[in-house]
Amino acid sequence: MEQVPLLVVVAAACLAASAVWGRSALRLERVYRRLERQEGVGHEAVSVVRVAFRKDATFALLMWLVAVSTGVAALGQRFRPALALAVIPAAVTLWYSRQFLGQAALFEQRAKLERRAEEVLSQENLAPMLWSARLAPDELPSMQGFEVGSVYEPGSGSMAGDFYDIYPIGDTRLAAVIGDVAGHGIEPSITAFQVKYLLRVFLRQYRDPAQALEELNALLSTQNKPEDFVSMCVAVFDQVAGTLRFASAGHPAAWVWHDGEVRALRSTGPMLTLDPKGTFISRDVPMEPGDLLLMYTDGLAEARQGEELFGEERIGAMLRRDPGRDTDTLCKALLDAAQDFSASALSDDVAILAIRRI
Repeated sequence: MEQVPLLVVVAAACLAASAVWGRSALRLERVYRRLERQEGVGHEAVSVVRVAFRKDATFALLMWLVAVSTGVAALGQRFRPALALAVIPAAVTLWYSRQFLGQAALFEQRAKLERRAEEVLSQENLAPMLWSARLAPDELPSMQGFEVGSVYEPGSGSMAGDFYDIYPIGDTRLAAVIGDVAGHGIEPSITAFQVKYLLRVFLRQYRDPAQALEELNALLSTQNKPEDFVSMCVAVFDQVAGTLRFASAGHPAAWVWHDGEVRALRSTGPMLTLDPKGTFISRDVPMEPGDLLLMYTDGLAEARQGEELFGEERIGAMLRRDPGRDTDTLCKALLDAAQDFSASALSDDVAILAIRRI
């Protein structure tokens, strides 16, 4: 009979231990349920928390069963020495209860930190994609009287400043633009964004692309960022006159297919911001139905195999071999050829724009 109070103590201790493990298990359950619902969380992280939850839940159930068994034995006024041994794990649980609960809280805190880190990484990965979609969109608007193809391939570095654009600037006139801001990172990307949309304003204000480039150059040169060199080629199609008027600010040669021949359209002025008072010239070339203009950024021509560059002449030769192919197919074929030529992944961004008058 005198041993019955001991059983009551053991039962109470086991019940308290069960409460500790149960509280820890509930915390871990909340964590892993939340991780399961969250997109982008690795399977390993969920599994670790789930296993910890099951362990604590098992201990909570075990302590509860021992507490019940010991309590029943006490009520029956029977003393079983084996049951008294249950006080050992119960005592250990109560002794280290703060540590056990702290471990569960640590799991919860770690899960929150990992979730925040994944959100930050997701935003960092998303930012270049959003910028690229603004600077060089995958899909361009359809233009009546023209077939337009494009491709953009990001390089191995961080955000860059390649961009292209195409839009009407009148009932019968169409502007096509491609450019590249020197450098990599957020600053060149911001400059490219500014240049792209400022040029839209100037091309609607001035009919001559050279004059639009001069105005843009003067404006950019006042921003005290001389390192933001910008190369750009601007082409304005006039469907009534049947001409293409272009001006190029230090940009790689564009190619035009006309009357069975491929012709290079080379630079007609310096890169923007290189000379605040730089002058630019526009030139006219015939542009009849079936003729095609090919524009690209330097990442295409500068694809490298050892010391050898892919080069402008290979680009012109590919256009010469099959000028009638679909514009999207032509752009993708040029990119594939440069990638096959290069001994490694392209380090610079590549933007290609092809426009055929139909």
